[in-house]
Amino acid sequence: MTTCFCAAAALLFALGCFGIVRSHDLVHTVVCLTVAQSGTYVLLLAIGYQRGASAPLLPASPVVDPVVHAMVLTDIVVAAAVTALLLALALQISKRHGTTDPDELRALKG
Repeated sequence: MTTCFCAAAALLFALGCFGIVRSHDLVHTVVCLTVAQSGTYVLLLAIGYQRGASAPLLPASPVVDPVVHAMVLTDIVVAAAVTALLLALALQISKRHGTTDPDELRALKG
């Protein structure tokens, strides 16, 4: 089962990276980055998965490590902040230059 989760994580990450490479819009690039980041969530959860383990609330024999889940929650919060910042930058670029196409913005280099 863990290999299935790892394959899903790799697929999400590959789709996100492919979308970033093929993107012709800054907002689309931000969305593809978010998809690639969600692949990291699935990978972290797949690493921390243990069959038959319980929550670390009661003393039991196999227990799931809560650090992995805390890392995923932290990663989600950081990703939300990064996504908000990148969307705000894309909005400012759109207001100043009238486009969000990176190919048209390359002409602005001095």
